Amino acid sequence: MSIEDNTKTRQLPTLADVAARAGVSTATADRALNGRPGVRPTTLRRVLQAANELDYITDASERASAGLRPLRLAFLLPAGENSFVTMLGRLVGGAQSQFAAVNMCARVERIESFRPDLLAQKLRKIGREVDGVAFMALEHPLVREAVNGLAERGVPTVTLITDVGNSARVAYVGLENRSAGRTAGYLIARFIGPRPAKVAMIAGSLSYRAHEEREMGFLHLFEEAFPAIEVVGLREGLDEDARNYRQTKTLLGRHPDLAGIYNIGGGPTGVARALKEAGRQHDVVFVGHGLTRETRALLLDGTMDAVITQNPQATLANCITIFANLRAGRPATEAVPAPSIDVIFRENLP
Repeated sequence: MSIEDNTKTRQLPTLADVAARAGVSTATADRALNGRPGVRPTTLRRVLQAANELDYITDASERASAGLRPLRLAFLLPAGENSFVTMLGRLVGGAQSQFAAVNMCARVERIESFRPDLLAQKLRKIGREVDGVAFMALEHPLVREAVNGLAERGVPTVTLITDVGNSARVAYVGLENRSAGRTAGYLIARFIGPRPAKVAMIAGSLSYRAHEEREMGFLHLFEEAFPAIEVVGLREGLDEDARNYRQTKTLLGRHPDLAGIYNIGGGPTGVARALKEAGRQHDVVFVGHGLTRETRALLLDGTMDAVITQNPQATLANCITIFANLRAGRPATEAVPAPSIDVIFRENLP
């Protein structure tokens, strides 16, 4: 038999083959491969890995024409010291088998933070090279215009962690940030207890809509429910440890009775360093965002009291589902659950 004849008669792997290799039921494998809800991120990774190893093609039309070009995706993330963003970038970079299993490929590109002109320029450039873009947005007319321009050319965009308003992006994958800010305020207020006190905020940058909305939720919570606690100000640290260290030192110097700090963005080790130098790490309530190696260590040593986070694996899985939906002609967010606000303490570290 010739190679050509053998190719024609070779049996394509079945859904049951994928399920058996992944160690799940056929129903679970079907849900995972078709972007339906009810599949844990770890299970999704196993199923996608099994599908990739078996060269399984999920869609019937794709199985009939296995030579289709993979959907090319780009994840555009800010450069800098934000550990959660860095972790998300590594996760995308290490998930090529998951993308390949659904006939996609993805690359990660980094860009200078907090520069809307550079972000808009990069979006326009990268939109000529790929079929879809997931990116951390800045709230700015230049960024909005770039997103709308890509939409007109048929290149969908998904915003990650922070959104841009009134734009043609197809989906946002991130927390409801006003609720996240209110959650942070409630945690700090309950840790402090029923007494007059002062608390402060440090943001990465209010050019991130997420940070602005977290600030608004935080402020409203104290106005509504804890009027005895005074919010003494907001400072920007650009998600940098060195800047956050200086901002925290300034806050402690101006407010020796400071009782709480809400770190809205990155750079938690800078805040922690200033608290430890002042001997205040165990009496200033410290709440921040993003469960990373750094924040985990700060929870363990008692410097941080709580971390508000979202699951990065679920974030990636949701992006895969969104682009798969678009390719199949389904609504972008079909079967995409809203990310949950997870609150992590030392006692419930995963």
